[in-house]
Amino acid sequence: MRQYTLFFSFLIVSRFCFSQALYFPPNTGNNWDTLSPSALNWCPTKIDSLYAFLDSNNTKSFILLKNGKIVLEKYFGTHTQNSNWYWASAGKTLTAFMVGIAQQENHLSLSDTSSNYLGLGWTNCSPTQEEKITIRNQLTMTSGLDDASGDPDCTIDTCLEYLANAGSRWAYHNAPYTLLDSVISQATGMSLNSYFTQKVKNPIGMNGFYFYQDYNNVFFSTARSMARFGLLLLNEGNWNGNQILTDQDYFTEMTSASQSLNPAYGYLTWLNNTNQFMVPYSQIVFNGSISPDAPAEMYAAMGKNGQFINIVQSEDLVWVRMGDAPVNDLVPFILNNEIWQHLNQLECQSGGVFENEFQSEIKLTPNPASDYIEVNTASPMANLRLEDIHGNVIEQKAVQDTYSKLNLSDLKVGTYFLRLTLLNGVVLVKRFVKY
Repeated sequence: MRQYTLFFSFLIVSRFCFSQALYFPPNTGNNWDTLSPSALNWCPTKIDSLYAFLDSNNTKSFILLKNGKIVLEKYFGTHTQNSNWYWASAGKTLTAFMVGIAQQENHLSLSDTSSNYLGLGWTNCSPTQEEKITIRNQLTMTSGLDDASGDPDCTIDTCLEYLANAGSRWAYHNAPYTLLDSVISQATGMSLNSYFTQKVKNPIGMNGFYFYQDYNNVFFSTARSMARFGLLLLNEGNWNGNQILTDQDYFTEMTSASQSLNPAYGYLTWLNNTNQFMVPYSQIVFNGSISPDAPAEMYAAMGKNGQFINIVQSEDLVWVRMGDAPVNDLVPFILNNEIWQHLNQLECQSGGVFENEFQSEIKLTPNPASDYIEVNTASPMANLRLEDIHGNVIEQKAVQDTYSKLNLSDLKVGTYFLRLTLLNGVVLVKRFVKY
């Protein structure tokens, strides 16, 4: 059983106890409602241990939200609430979000060949090879361009060499991703910063800007702005009733496996609900998940030196980390998982109540699901309730078993929740995706 069980089980119970609409901070000013760690039964000494770990790993800022409210917020060294820091490749998910907005506004389609926006000859491929590269390939790291040919960040045509047919090879290649900036600009007729400001920044009260560093267009903001974007993702593109990303199919695709080569990768977003994953600059497929101590449903924006946004949707949980890192990995999975290990230890376990009472886990297979989903629990269920993202009850039935199977064929594509009441009184909630 994974080590996150205690932390995650308590969050499941706390979701039931503190169930409420998500809180959204005002778009202006520094006011942001908080939730006391004691309300989640988190020990001050365990929080201090988490902060000591973050400090020892060159963290500059860390924020954890529950139901949209700040539970933990810590700045290290000279970094403050008003300090800007770079997102590195965590900004990829922000770019993917804006591509989704551009598509919903009919500026582009993911199936469009990238040459429509970047011009013929944007690569050093033959015209036939180049024509096969689409916006979707840029979003999924499947352009087929050679990521080991010279500088992988170089966006000049002579740097972009053919290696494989588009869609046949996954490789973490910054240059084709960076050129999505130009795709958005050409498609919308606006600069990337202007489009971001109009569509995301102002509507959710972020600060921040894109800034060119050599070939890379890097996003900078405060930690709270990073947390705002995490909260927007948590609510599937809706900010306090304003549906910014109206294309829910796109959001589902962005946070689901986008191709079979690396199932841990959506649209420029890392996924934890997989048994295999690939890493930058390697063609090896590793067994396991990117953060084995995190909830399986977690998805994340992740960047060099540990720029992280982690989202656990069914638990209304978001945390962000900015800073440097002891290692120079493009995507430091190990650091992300180590933070989860410390989060799993936050709960006060006086009397061992949570060790003994809340060990049950939900297992949903398959997830994402299409026509049906199977539900397995360690303890017998008494009631099973299927809800949509807004909490509307779609189906409810009594169950007196550890197994149940639901027909999903009539459901629309999107995100849903199963709320289970066990015979021992414990309430569990689990998110799944219908595709």
